[in-house]
Parts: sequence; structure tokens; C-alpha cells
Amino acid sequence: MKTTLEEPKSEARTHIDTSRMNAGQRAALEMAEAARDERRNNGIAAGIFFGEPDFNKLLPFPKQSVEDHDQGDAFLHRLEEVLDKHANPDEIDATGEIPEVLLSELARIGAFGIKIPLRYGGLGLSQTNYSRAAMLLGSRCGNLAALLSAHQSIGAPQPLILFGTEEQRAKYLPRCAKGEISAFALTENEVGSDPARMKTEARLDESGENYILNGEKLWCTNGTKAGLIVVMAKTPTAEKPHATTAFIVETSWPGVEVLHRCRFMGLKALYNGVIHFDNVQVPVANVLGGVGRGLKVALTTLNTGRITLPAACTGLSQRCLDISKRWARSREQWGQPIGRHAAVADKLSRMAADTFAMESIVRYVSALVDRDKHADVRLEAAIGKLWGSEKSWRIMDDTMQMRGGRGFETAASLKARGEVPEPVERLFRDSRINTIFEGSSEIMRLFIAREALEPHLNLGADAVNPTLPWKVRAKAALRAARFYAGWYPRKWLPLGAGDVKELLHPALQFELDAIARQSRVLARRLFLAMALNGPKLERRQVLLGHFVDVGAELFVWGCTLAHAQSRVNDSSMPDVEIDRLVRLVRFFGRMARERIASSYRHLKENLDQESWQVAQEV
Repeated sequence: MKTTLEEPKSEARTHIDTSRMNAGQRAALEMAEAARDERRNNGIAAGIFFGEPDFNKLLPFPKQSVEDHDQGDAFLHRLEEVLDKHANPDEIDATGEIPEVLLSELARIGAFGIKIPLRYGGLGLSQTNYSRAAMLLGSRCGNLAALLSAHQSIGAPQPLILFGTEEQRAKYLPRCAKGEISAFALTENEVGSDPARMKTEARLDESGENYILNGEKLWCTNGTKAGLIVVMAKTPTAEKPHATTAFIVETSWPGVEVLHRCRFMGLKALYNGVIHFDNVQVPVANVLGGVGRGLKVALTTLNTGRITLPAACTGLSQRCLDISKRWARSREQWGQPIGRHAAVADKLSRMAADTFAMESIVRYVSALVDRDKHADVRLEAAIGKLWGSEKSWRIMDDTMQMRGGRGFETAASLKARGEVPEPVERLFRDSRINTIFEGSSEIMRLFIAREALEPHLNLGADAVNPTLPWKVRAKAALRAARFYAGWYPRKWLPLGAGDVKELLHPALQFELDAIARQSRVLARRLFLAMALNGPKLERRQVLLGHFVDVGAELFVWGCTLAHAQSRVNDSSMPDVEIDRLVRLVRFFGRMARERIASSYRHLKENLDQESWQVAQEV
């Protein structure tokens, strides 16, 4: 991006006009804007939306060191042994409980402290190895994947590592590493993605030594088994009535009560519940990340932790692909295996390409975190979560379709009939939550759109904000006009990816050029949408969603190319295998073009305003 976009903001305020919003809308937006990462997002995903992708951030693909890979292999071997010996996913699903012996064995091998540093009793493994563990768990048992992910990705360890004081880390991280389960409590009955409506509140007592916490949290994963919970609560002041603070709460304290264990369609052994806080005394020393910074703690924790879910989705997709390949070879219809029928072959090819792409995103974002624990991966992780969860659900659905009645039948019933007990029915139920967990697809699209629009808002939002003095607006308009007079024409130049493409296999270089060109098309169209809609664009959520889908496809496409090249570079892969990999990745490029064209068709059809009107009438 150009120097103009790198100028720091003169003040911490939203660039979005809130003058026509009601009090609730204004409070929600101002809270969300205040909690945003104030750093300028300069990752490759942001560059793609702005029409200036820096492929040097992607190529060469970040390589895991031999030592780190070996450490991961050693842990994965121990984890696999424990799962083989003590974990029966179908029995866990049937009973709704994870056996204590399995929890003990997981604690023994360090599975509750994978990323916790060695000095606090953890394994100190990298994000890449943690993601590899999530892939393994996702391929085996959704309940175990959810338990360990909620504990380590959004539970106490991650926010403690990022925001905790040395005293807090020394006190709580060893407990987490040894197997004391933790949870994260944000959602309430009236609060999903709108923290301004939060009712749980903490007020400082007269002594000034404790906060008195009151309220109730819904859908607290791990909450019914947790010893520690990171709780988000309002800490209102006259200046900031909606200020939110994160607290480390021990469930053994008086006033903490589990009211109800929630039960779901899938993930039958999810220890998720309603947690009530009645005058709980929380020491001031247990404030996490600073008073009034709770939403910042929550969002930053989710940014890094969010990549765990597409990692589990990758493992699930690999399992589905294995099941589908076996079925396509063994099941015969009309004189030949069903894998030779075009309709089934099309599903298999798309499964394989999307699964490889999914792994590519996970490995790339994980490597960014390993390079810098405080790396700004909010946009890349959000795209990974959105794209990975939606594509894995499609893969799961296609697996069910291919297996037919045997997909719909339980593994226990298949086994009783003497057939291979493929657990497609259980995997199907367990995986449906993935497009909802840790930010629904709808919320992810809004989050990504907001981040994608940030450079344009920095430049031009003040020019159309009626709450600002006319001199400020005129100055902003002039600055934006000067910038776009050069920026917009450059987006029409037929340039490719530059010299960096030479790092790729010759058959893949054209693909990188295509991403560069498509990025400029996206930037042009997004800019025109802003010019045509002005401040109303933020309400055109369906329209913005199509732009997000295009940008996501381009980012994933780039990760897939770079990851494939790293496979070619790092192995003694025979030529025939290289050809197969190149063919798979080029096929993914064809799919990406197909999906991008579909998104642009939806933009041209422009049904979102009419659909909104019909919905209100309905």
C-alpha cells in the first residue's frame, strides 16, 4: 500500500458516521471499533482486497524447521497412541461423556499445554504443531477437538500468554498445563455478537481489593468441567458506560454455579453450560489485560485461536476424503466402481482440491504466528475460519451424499449388520456447528469486510461524515481525490505478479499472474461500490459478502500455490507425483475462478435490496 495509507490516525475514533444510528446501534459500533487492532493491516490478504498483493509475504512458503517438525512428530505419535488405546469416538458420542482415564492420559502427555511455555510446565510447541494436533483430533473426534481447542485456543492459556502478568502466568499456566480445564465466557441470552448489550457486570467494592461479579453466561464450552474461566463483564464508568473487562475466575469460588448443561444435535460430549455468578469476589489481581480492555482481550484471543477451527476442519475433510475414496473404489453400480461415474468423480476431485487448499491456509497462518507471537493475522485467520468451515461442510455433505443410506445410518448399526462402521452420520452431526462456532459465517463476512474497507475509510470516510466540520471534510476529500487519481488508473494495468512468480513451478506461474489481475479487478469493483453507495455501503451486507468471498478465494488460491511449491521443493517427490500435485492445484485454480465468477454474477444481479424488502414483508 502507498505511504498515504500508512499515516497514523490523529485520534482513536470510528471513521463510520453514527449520526443516523439509534443509541444501541451507536454503542455497539463504537465498542467494536474501539476494540479493533489499531495496527495497519499489511498482510497479503489486506493487499489482495486493495489490489496490491505482496506475494513476497507468501513466497517462498514459510518452512517448518526440521527440529520443530520432529518435536511435533514426537507429540503426535504420543497423542495417536492415546487416542488409539483410550478414545472410542462412537462410545463418547453415545454416552455423552469423555472417560476420565482418557482425560488423565491426555494430561499425562501434555495435551492440555501444547503451546504453554516449558517454564510453566507446558510442552512449548509451535502453533504449526498445535494445528497439526488439531487436524488429528478433527479427523477422529469432534468432542475431543472442541474440548482441547476451547481450553487452549480461547480458554485461559491463550489470553494469559498474550495479556497476563508474570504473576498470573506463574499461578495459572502450570495448572492448565497439568490438565485443569479452562473455558471462556462471553455469550449471554441477549448477547451474541453485540457486546454492548452485555448484562454481566463487575463493580469494585469499597475496599478496592475485589470486584463483585454478577450475571449469567450462556453456551460456555468446557464450563461444566472447568476449574478456570475467563469471564467478560461490564465495568461501567461515567465516561465509559459500556466498558468491558476480562477476569480470571476460579469455579471453586463461592457464588459460581453451573445452572444447566446444554445438549446439542452433535458434539454430544460437549461440556457446555449456563454459568451463573452471584456476588463472586474476584481479586483485582485477576483482571486480565487491564480494566476496560476486555473486548480487546477477547477479539485478539479469537484472532489467533480462530485458526484452530479450520485446522480441525482440515482433519475432518481428510477423513471424509479417505472414506469417500474407499467407497468410490469398492462400491459398484452399473458394472463399474462409482468413482468412475462422472457425478461422483466430480465430487471427489473437488473434495481433494479443497482439502489441500484448507491445509495450505492453516499451515500459512500458523507459520505467521510462529514467526511472531503477536503477529497481526486477524484477516488471514478470519478468512481461514470462514472459508475452511464452509468448504469442510460442503465436503461433509458430499460425503454423506456419496455414501447414501450408509452415510445416514449410524456406525453401530452398520457394524451390527456386518458392514464397515464408517462414522459419517456422527461426523455429519458434529461438524454442522463449525460454520457457527467462534464467529458465524455471517459475522465473519462483516468482520472481513470491515478490515478490507479500512484503507478506504482512512482516506475518504471523513469527507462524507456530516458530523465533522466542513473544513475537515473538504481537506479529507482533497486528500482522497489526489490519492485515487493515481491509484484507480493503475488498477487497470494488465500487470502480473512480477518476478516472484519465478519461484513457482512453470505450470503454476500463470496462476499467480491470474491472482494479481483478479486482485486489481476486486479492488476496482469494491471502490466503485463505495463510490456508488457511500455511507450506505455498510448496510449492504449481502453485497459486501460477495466481495469478501472473492477476496477469500484469491487468498486461499495463493496459499495453495505456495504450499504446493513447498511440497515440490522439500521432498524427493518423483516426477509423476509432482505432475499429479500440479494438476490438483491447477484444478483448484479452475474452481476458484468458477466461484469468483459466481460471486460477480450475484453482484450484477443485485438482489439484496429486493430480498431485504421481501423479508420485511414476510
